[in-house]
Amino acid sequence: MKKLALVIIVIVSFASVSNAQSEGFDFDEAKSKAMESNTNIMIFFHGSDWCAPCIKLNNQVIDTEEFKTWADNNVIFVDADFPRRHRNQLDEIQQDKNKELAEKYNQQGQFPLIVILDKEGKVICTAGYKDMGSKEYIAYLESKL
Repeated sequence: MKKLALVIIVIVSFASVSNAQSEGFDFDEAKSKAMESNTNIMIFFHGSDWCAPCIKLNNQVIDTEEFKTWADNNVIFVDADFPRRHRNQLDEIQQDKNKELAEKYNQQGQFPLIVILDKEGKVICTAGYKDMGSKEYIAYLESKL
């Protein structure tokens, strides 16, 4: 029963992430894709199982079809998750990659934090949680670009 629940959780977690988002877990790969497509990179720093504003931003914006479509067309998405619960831990390689990203782009340890970079990795803008829907948040991000 526990194995079945774990499988369901994993399937639901991955099913809720769009193509561009699911491809963006590796920053080096994301940077290469950004260079090839002349596209910006968006890093989403969050704590998926402990940070209430992160969970709200994910539910209200990141996980919506409208935002996924926007992200697919406008950025290479990098998911930098920092779960705390043992059952949600990422593998050590991914944890190390996320820590490296945080050391470079989220030194203050702000959660949630969206960092938009140009294709070469230079910070264009940052954004945090705002109590708004996906359409408004997309407009907010675009106004910062």
